[in-house]
Amino acid sequence: MRQGTNTVRRIRETIRSQRGFTFIEIMVVVAILAILAALVVPRIMGRTDDAKRTAAKVQIRNIEGALQLYKLDNGVYPSTEQGLKALVEKPAVGVVPKKWKLGGYIQKLPEDPWGNPYKYLSPSPKGDYEITCLGTDGEVGGEGINADITNWNLDKE
Repeated sequence: MRQGTNTVRRIRETIRSQRGFTFIEIMVVVAILAILAALVVPRIMGRTDDAKRTAAKVQIRNIEGALQLYKLDNGVYPSTEQGLKALVEKPAVGVVPKKWKLGGYIQKLPEDPWGNPYKYLSPSPKGDYEITCLGTDGEVGGEGINADITNWNLDKE
């Protein structure tokens, strides 16, 4: 019986001595987390524009794929007048395609990552068509993060 009582006492003493973290231990953990946040957050915050530019390039490539399917079915790309909307809805202006795919070539026409519509020109001085995202500033031209992104310069950046 004495052995069982001693065991219970040891367990109770162990539990009492391990009740939780002290205030100092908690403050040390908070300080470590603050230091880590101070080092990591600035690195992440500066990458937002890079991520949006990459997203615009991916969307332009997806639109290009839909345009290729449109041309396979109809023999021509949508005109500037018909615009990229011709990938979602059958055009009612210009040359109305006879083999337009029911359901369209893309479910929804995306806006660029800054919330602006993509610009479309067909034919373009550079080829059959041109898809343009106006970049961070939403205006034609610009440099750096404000530079336009087109299907002709996707690989140049």
